[in-house]
Amino acid sequence: MLANIYLTRWFFVVFVLAIGMYVAAFSIPNLEFIADVTLASLFGVTAIDTLLVFSNREPIHVQRTWQERFNLGETNKIKLKVENLSNQPFHFILYEGFPIEMQERSRSFGGMLAAGGERTFDYTFTPKSRGEFSFGDITVRIRSVFFLVSRRVEISASGKFHVYPSVLQMKKYELLVFHQQKVNSGIKKIRRLGNNSEFEQIKNYIQGDDLRTVNWKATSRKNELMVNQYQEEKSQSVYCIIDKSRNMEMDFDGLSFLDYSINASLVLSNIAIRKGDKAGLITYSDKIGTVLPAERSAGQMRRMIEALYNQRTRFKEASYDLLYQSIRRSVRSRSLIVLFTNFESEFTLKRALPILRQINQKHVLVVVMFENKELQDLAFGETESLLEVYQSTVAERMISYKSMLAQTLRQNGIHTVLTLPEDLSVNTINKYLELKAKGAI
Repeated sequence: MLANIYLTRWFFVVFVLAIGMYVAAFSIPNLEFIADVTLASLFGVTAIDTLLVFSNREPIHVQRTWQERFNLGETNKIKLKVENLSNQPFHFILYEGFPIEMQERSRSFGGMLAAGGERTFDYTFTPKSRGEFSFGDITVRIRSVFFLVSRRVEISASGKFHVYPSVLQMKKYELLVFHQQKVNSGIKKIRRLGNNSEFEQIKNYIQGDDLRTVNWKATSRKNELMVNQYQEEKSQSVYCIIDKSRNMEMDFDGLSFLDYSINASLVLSNIAIRKGDKAGLITYSDKIGTVLPAERSAGQMRRMIEALYNQRTRFKEASYDLLYQSIRRSVRSRSLIVLFTNFESEFTLKRALPILRQINQKHVLVVVMFENKELQDLAFGETESLLEVYQSTVAERMISYKSMLAQTLRQNGIHTVLTLPEDLSVNTINKYLELKAKGAI
């Protein structure tokens, strides 16, 4: 009990005031009586205050609520519900057991609680890595209306949660693609080419339908706008291949390129399955990691999430020979291969290029590479000194060098997406929709 008692600053303010009156009593004798009364009152009220704050064995209850799975790189909400279990009002300060990854040291929650009252607080956590994380215990300090003594209450509230690839982002892009909300989202409306679709039915026109599919004969008969609806070719295989070598550990805004690729793979796989295609996954570095055969069954997305959750960087050079052998064994039919990697030098690209060309001969290969946002800010920002001019010039050359690597891939007939990490999901979806509309897969 004694370890949980704290004297507040107000106790010491009154105590120092009484001592000051004792000192002043050497010059003004009447102050000694006032000092005696003040000091006696202070100790008396402090004793009463102590009894008040310790009158209940469990004066307060705190309940923490959070979702079962957190989304990587997304804002996740945590709720704290504070209840006063005593029959008197008190003031409280709550110190949450934040996850260590939040690096939160000074934040607290507080206020007044009436007898039997409750308050709710919300805060957010944006995890920057996947895995298992923990909440700590909660510490609450309560004070009665006298504000002279505070009591520390330790509440056992430790708990674990798991950070998975962003299902929230997956659902967001699913809505954008399938519910015609594409205008401000970056998702392009791709014009369908060729004859890779079969007629399905005639239906009423709704906003967003292609006007070129209007069936004028049906429109004249019904006296309302009617359009032909076509069914896309389905059951094509789409494989997301993720490079887990050390060049994918570079980060932007706290997330590594590997984590951006994992989120984008989840988004693309979900879109592919929703469009009737089959989605699969292969990860590699110096050795082959996860191989998930392409399927469109009901449980495929669940298996995809679990597989992506466990991916870790191996900090070694990628072996493209092993990747080619794995694709030959695992991917039997012509498929769309989306390779998430990050070539930083011409030497690395030239070493991998013969393998990539062989993969592209049997499949449709899309290489997704990352632009460096910090280099762009450095290259195109304002310069005020000679050093900043040099830095800007070097940054521009590095950006041009990365564009040259992407152009080399395109010259070899390989589809290439060079994108900022923040635009990865949008640009990958657009490329998939473009190739599907052209009948390339």
